[in-house]
Amino acid sequence: MVAAVFPGSFDPPTYGHLNVIQRASALFDKIDVLVSVNPGKSSLFSAEERVSLLKEMTKGLKNVEVHSCDTLVVEYARKIGAKALLRGIRNAADFSYEFDLALVNRSLNDGVETVFIPTEPKFFSVRSSAIKELAGFGGDLSKMVPPVVEEALRKKFSK
Repeated sequence: MVAAVFPGSFDPPTYGHLNVIQRASALFDKIDVLVSVNPGKSSLFSAEERVSLLKEMTKGLKNVEVHSCDTLVVEYARKIGAKALLRGIRNAADFSYEFDLALVNRSLNDGVETVFIPTEPKFFSVRSSAIKELAGFGGDLSKMVPPVVEEALRKKFSK
């Protein structure tokens, strides 16, 4: 069985993330979506909230599990026996950053390959920072995030 880890902050999870997860689930036997917890970074949603949102978004995908961790992603991959790290990319800037990160990860764990999956063009402009800003102004999020995430965002910004 070939397992892959799809790590990210997912703050918030988007249709772009879901697109990568769905496509990867057809390529790998098991996908572990991993909410990476970085104590040095402030997040709108707690790790538990992000895990819950992702579980709801992926509940129809039988080979997808959602977890969180506060360790190095390559260490998590080693622990669960994953052979691949999945990285979604939207543009050349994403690729440049992710390529450098892939080299670092490879030096830390040469048993894990990084696989890049470009998101579909309709999701190229979907960025978490823009979504949060738009949500703060009450804008239309329906093309960027699933309804469960849109509802969670509305609740966060109505306070």
